[in-house]
Amino acid sequence: MRDKIKEIKITKRQKEILKFIYNSIQTNGFPPTIDEFKDKFNISSNQAILDHLESLEKKELVLRKQDQSARNIKITPLGYKKLGIDPLAPIAGISYAGSFNETFEITDQWQELSGGEVKRNNKEVFLIKVSGDSMINAGINENDLLLAQSEKEFKSGDIVIAQTPEGTTIKRFISDDQPPFIYLKPENPKYDIIPFTHEMTLQAKIIGKWIEGKIISLIQGGFQWH
Repeated sequence: MRDKIKEIKITKRQKEILKFIYNSIQTNGFPPTIDEFKDKFNISSNQAILDHLESLEKKELVLRKQDQSARNIKITPLGYKKLGIDPLAPIAGISYAGSFNETFEITDQWQELSGGEVKRNNKEVFLIKVSGDSMINAGINENDLLLAQSEKEFKSGDIVIAQTPEGTTIKRFISDDQPPFIYLKPENPKYDIIPFTHEMTLQAKIIGKWIEGKIISLIQGGFQWH
């Protein structure tokens, strides 16, 4: 990763634009508009701004959604590393650790993450606030702020954010060789397991807890301080 960062060459203006995106997200909760870019850098052309953003995207320093508007741009983990600053993680709405809740949404709130594990990580992360008590034996309590990491593959025992047609929940993912074979397991004996169905998807893995500005690492059965 360090060699890849050194290989990426950006102009002074592109680095200024990248830092401006960071500052806007940190201060306002969302990236600048095209007009804000133009005012900041005294540029009259929309296309000039879009060209800079496209160049940053080709270098994998930012990502833009399909509509390509400036508001929908975000800095990649590689982009944060290129700037040499701590990443910002979006905060998601409350997700039940008990029964299913409405699907969580990313808010306009962001938190600076300074933990070493996040700095080394090149995957997208976000924070999610917990409601419910079904995971208390794993050290996850009401109103905890958890650090989640987007994943495509999961292993048995991972604590995950699972989505169903009814909403989302936080549970331990279990893949077993006995019925019900694949299921979501609460860490509180008063709750029943949830058999996994084709309508369910795993959205992210819980990798830590955010407490008093520090990341607590996830270990088997709970959390530990870095």
